[in-house]
Amino acid sequence: MEMKRGESVAVTGPSGSGKSTLLHCLGTLTPPSSGTIQIEDENPFLLPEPKLAKFRNSVVGFVFQDHHLLPQYSVLENTLMPALAFPTPGLDAEQRARELLHRVGLSHRLDHRPGLLSGGERQRVAVARALMNSPRLLLCDEPTGNLDLSNAEMVADLLFELHEEELTILIVVTHSQALADRFARRYEIREGRLSREA
Repeated sequence: MEMKRGESVAVTGPSGSGKSTLLHCLGTLTPPSSGTIQIEDENPFLLPEPKLAKFRNSVVGFVFQDHHLLPQYSVLENTLMPALAFPTPGLDAEQRARELLHRVGLSHRLDHRPGLLSGGERQRVAVARALMNSPRLLLCDEPTGNLDLSNAEMVADLLFELHEEELTILIVVTHSQALADRFARRYEIREGRLSREA
């Protein structure tokens, strides 16, 4: 599979087929047992761990089914987290975080902690956090799986909107046929093989 900036794809398949493992490999969290992954003409798994961590932080954004927000920090602080690990020279990280939270409709929730947010709001914070460092690759693992229908549609709309604005490569793993059907390009994993749907 080969993708360029601005392209998007949905990956479906039964539970246990390897969808999340594929995302973990693409996101440089798990090295592939065979084959290679190249991101921007580089095999990230050849980098030493500190450089790999920096590469992952700057190039890849993750949105998981369970938002993984830190409960003791505010919405603004959670969004800022990726910028704190490896600060980008010249970037006003707080301003970027505020802009992203405005774009996801949460300007009025900056000081709230995750426990005070709805499920849809928490997932929107997770989307803003994933985009904090302007990643070229945005990986989403069941991003609407824990949401009701209206919130699922809202988060899906938001993902597509921000994907187009930020020109990311968007890869979404999902069980939701409604979400998968919104993608022009779809793949399915069965018995360990990734095949493009007609």
